[in-house]
Amino acid sequence: MMTVFTELLLQLLLFCGALTLIFTCHLLYLAGKVRRGPITDTILLFRWIILVASGAERDYSTVKDCPVLQQNLDCLQRALGHIDLISTDVFDTLLLRLPRSQRSRIIEGERRFARLLRQKGIRVSAEHLFRIRQLAEKLAYRALDVGGGLGEVRLVDIIARQITLLGFPASTVDERLSLEVAIEKTCLTANGPLAMALRQQRAAGIRIVAVSDTGLPTGILKELIDHFHGPGLIDAIYSSADIGATKRHGGMFPAVLAQEGVAPNRVLHIGDDRLADFEVPRQMGIHAAHLPKGRIRRLAARADGARMEAIRGVQHHLKRSGERVPNLEDRAAFGREVFGPIVAQFCLGIWLYASEAQVRGDAVLLFCARGGLGIRQVLERLLARLELPLNIRRENLLVSRLVAARAALMVRHPAVLDELGREFERKSFADVARALGVMRYDLPSEWLEDFRANRFFQKLDRPEAQALVEDIASQNNLFMSHLDILTKGKSRVILCDTGLYGSTQRLLAAGLPGFRFETIQFARSNYKGFSEDHFPRVSGLVVEENLYNPLKVETVILRYWQIIESLFEPNIPSVRQFTRTTDGNITSNAGETAYGRLDAAKGNALLAGVLQYVDNAVSGLQILQDSEVAWRRLKRAITYPGAFDMHALGVGARSVDFGRQENVHVLHHAEAHDTVQKLAAIKSQLWREGAIARDFPRLKSALLPALELAHIVRRVSARRSG
Repeated sequence: MMTVFTELLLQLLLFCGALTLIFTCHLLYLAGKVRRGPITDTILLFRWIILVASGAERDYSTVKDCPVLQQNLDCLQRALGHIDLISTDVFDTLLLRLPRSQRSRIIEGERRFARLLRQKGIRVSAEHLFRIRQLAEKLAYRALDVGGGLGEVRLVDIIARQITLLGFPASTVDERLSLEVAIEKTCLTANGPLAMALRQQRAAGIRIVAVSDTGLPTGILKELIDHFHGPGLIDAIYSSADIGATKRHGGMFPAVLAQEGVAPNRVLHIGDDRLADFEVPRQMGIHAAHLPKGRIRRLAARADGARMEAIRGVQHHLKRSGERVPNLEDRAAFGREVFGPIVAQFCLGIWLYASEAQVRGDAVLLFCARGGLGIRQVLERLLARLELPLNIRRENLLVSRLVAARAALMVRHPAVLDELGREFERKSFADVARALGVMRYDLPSEWLEDFRANRFFQKLDRPEAQALVEDIASQNNLFMSHLDILTKGKSRVILCDTGLYGSTQRLLAAGLPGFRFETIQFARSNYKGFSEDHFPRVSGLVVEENLYNPLKVETVILRYWQIIESLFEPNIPSVRQFTRTTDGNITSNAGETAYGRLDAAKGNALLAGVLQYVDNAVSGLQILQDSEVAWRRLKRAITYPGAFDMHALGVGARSVDFGRQENVHVLHHAEAHDTVQKLAAIKSQLWREGAIARDFPRLKSALLPALELAHIVRRVSARRSG
């Protein structure tokens, strides 16, 4: 265990290193060679302090020193005959935050929580507590934002999900919440001048209320305000966590006005956030005064966050377990020991995201054929094993990129032309017709010309394409009926799939604007530089990177993505054609896909191993601990494969999909015989490391590190050009 002395020494070393880095980066920043970020923010902070100390710049972090703040406070010193109600923001307005980042506060909370648990005989590191808390918070806010930002993420829900994943009793939630309040009391201070002005107005008969966008409930806000200002300052408190609406999105002010029974033009609102506390209320006819937070406070908080993250990263590296995956005897063992924790980690992310998405009751979670069917099988097994509650409606969706393309095609959306243009490059118009339709069509010879996306809509309007268009419309209507049956009136449709680009969601959103589609998937990536217009509604729960990053072990799957796809996909064809049965149900060429009737692990030793791991999982904490080891083992297997890894990660022929019958091999045998030609052929392999290990067993010890270096150079070049 790291002693206090060791931690202090570590902080001293980091500080000395930071000073050197700051002076180096300072010159680069002035020369325009580095972008804004934690380092440059720290540089700006030091520059600001120097300017303040020299008298060249004033510190406007306090109310009395800032002309803007003082001017707005002056208005509270006068009689406000036209105002019946003053509403004040809480944090960074009525209560001022010390320059300590949110990350720093959370880390301190998890340290105290770890000590509390040790007193109860439960040993868990603060680092793992922080990771679970951070994951729960990140995915909750992601689900809220993608869903339109309506509502508020409640802190009690975040903590409850953290406690549930840890496998602790529900009573622990209140104990953890009390620690959060205790830390807030050490990181806040009273805004005395503002409180004095508010008391004067309250004595003059104006009602004073506090209105806050926060995950904290009203009771805790009252406790904090009374702790710093004493009772009697505020007449009522409104928390977005309790109301279910925020100032930022405009839903909270109408609720406050209705509760208080006052007209907008009789209200004065004051706060630090320009959008939430100034622009939004003014648009509603509410008088608003902006009290901006001082720049030094902002920079100091960000610098503190960067410092804490650096310390946490070093500590995590020093404490990293030396545990290794045991020797593996077959593919099922590889699935159990390596993919088991990794897939379980992914499923925990699904649960966290869906738990927040289900709060408003307007969402449905649909698992996309084919990969989504395997994902759901693991998820449902994990939910049952760990007793994780999830009430959101869950169904299997018969869909493919081809099916989604038909929907976009019916409304002539340009997104479908992008997809078709890429998929059918060097193919003919007739090839596209055969893929989109369900039969062979008697088309004139000009349809044998090379496909040009910008001419396709015009061709569909010609008489010879009538049968094709009718078939596309018929198939799209059947799919829409299938979708209506599954959604049952829910407008928020969360698709769950493997990844990477999210074409299915992009096309469905284009063709069916009546639904609000979003996607959660294993990874989100755009390594080919396509349009990212739909990316704000696509979430990679494990990976969100366009290129492999050697510092992020999870991104190794971008070097061999086909193994992730094949891991989840059952042995069924891609969905292409729908049929309506006599009883009104919709079926497809994929056959039986209903949950509980299709075993996605049949004939798939890796997925069967994943299910074995899930059946023996104890808690989310164990899964995160196991996944750290599993990711390192998977990276080694993909980037430096041995003979067993080649066998375990071998993937057969893969269908190119999109209505075509062709297959591609992940590792095809090059026709070249000499070494130079074989090396050149490596570029065409889908798993290049595997091809090197197979074709160059004696040279792989030199070639594989060279390939790793090439990936690093590629990433650096991409960042510079971006």
